[in-house]
Amino acid sequence: MTDDSQPSRRRGGTVAGGLLRRHHDFRLLWAGETARAFGASVTGLVLPLVAVSTLHADTFLVSLINAATWVPWLVIGLPAGAWVDRIRRRPVMLASDAVCCVLFASIPLAAWAGWLSTAQLMVVALLTGTAAVFFHTAYVAYLPTLLAPEDQAEGNAKLHGSDSAAGLVGIGSGGLVAQLFGVANGLLANTTTFLVSFVCVARIRHREPPPEPVERARGALAREIGEGLRMVASDPYLRSFTLFGATANLVLTAYQSIAVVFLFQDVGVSSGMIGVMGTIGGLGSVLGALVVRRTADRLGSGRALLLFEMGLLLFAPLMAFTSPGPGLLLYVAGSAAVGTGVVAGNIIKAGFLQRYCPSHALGRISASSAFLNFGAMPLGALLGGALGTAIGLRPAFLALTLLLPLSTLILFFSPVRAQRELPERALQTA
Repeated sequence: MTDDSQPSRRRGGTVAGGLLRRHHDFRLLWAGETARAFGASVTGLVLPLVAVSTLHADTFLVSLINAATWVPWLVIGLPAGAWVDRIRRRPVMLASDAVCCVLFASIPLAAWAGWLSTAQLMVVALLTGTAAVFFHTAYVAYLPTLLAPEDQAEGNAKLHGSDSAAGLVGIGSGGLVAQLFGVANGLLANTTTFLVSFVCVARIRHREPPPEPVERARGALAREIGEGLRMVASDPYLRSFTLFGATANLVLTAYQSIAVVFLFQDVGVSSGMIGVMGTIGGLGSVLGALVVRRTADRLGSGRALLLFEMGLLLFAPLMAFTSPGPGLLLYVAGSAAVGTGVVAGNIIKAGFLQRYCPSHALGRISASSAFLNFGAMPLGALLGGALGTAIGLRPAFLALTLLLPLSTLILFFSPVRAQRELPERALQTA
């Protein structure tokens, strides 16, 4: 019988069953994160639909609401990493879930009362985005304290795979709920899912070790932030992954911020069918999680990363040629290819980060990377809205989906190109 209060361990070099069967605490974390991913996917579809169909917002206003979700990464992304390294991560995750639960419940309540406005959508997007900064930063740093190093690859694959599957169901469910009961009611799902996540995280028995004492003098926080940035900037692998992530996220968010408007207004797709298309196209995300470990074992993690990111993102421009009828399959195929490549690449990079970086600095390193990776997303949302307004939705969609595969050149000219396997040594930190 395993001791669930400690990180999972192998016995005699073998594992007695998969993580979900033998590790109670990981099972709870997996269930909570899956529920959270479901709610987040509903938000990504329904929030723009509320703005477009209920409040009749234009393309640029929808992009502003999308941008508000990611602006907190630019404002507090760096200090959040230093703060998370100073305290236990689990309470941070619990507080983030509670905040999101209350905020998402406010939207259907305001709609029923006749008070809903684009200003409220903007505020909810901004505050839930702030909560997401803290949850993500704490979550990335918490997982290595829960799992032994040899279990982290399996844990990452299972978490990313379930996130992708939950995202698919959430997109389809959100579109269906919006079609049947009204778009604002689609956000009721978020209240329940964040509550489920809160309960699951609260029931985890493992207690992470107390953080190492840190200097509390004036300027200490700034020094910790600077240390995280220096570690990312000075390491060729972290630097390359961060630059690629920022560039790819800029373009991804730019076209995704106008995708619902493009399909709804330009192609003439109903809200329910948008959900169905997102669900089918998103199967690529699940496929990426299913095949990544076997592919990385066969080709090596470095070569597999290049295959998934550089090879599959080439199909992104198919989405710009979407048309009614059979032409909808082009959007499905393009989004499936992008989903496969992005999810598989994220799993490889997440495992690399957790092995490569020391635990006491993982929050700062993760936040420094995320500051650029996620900080590029509000800029991308604004870019998508501005471009769609200036040259039209379809030309903007085509230009942005052509830029996405070009962003992978950053990986091609990085040290990854010469490596069969990504290195596993720990960074040396002060």
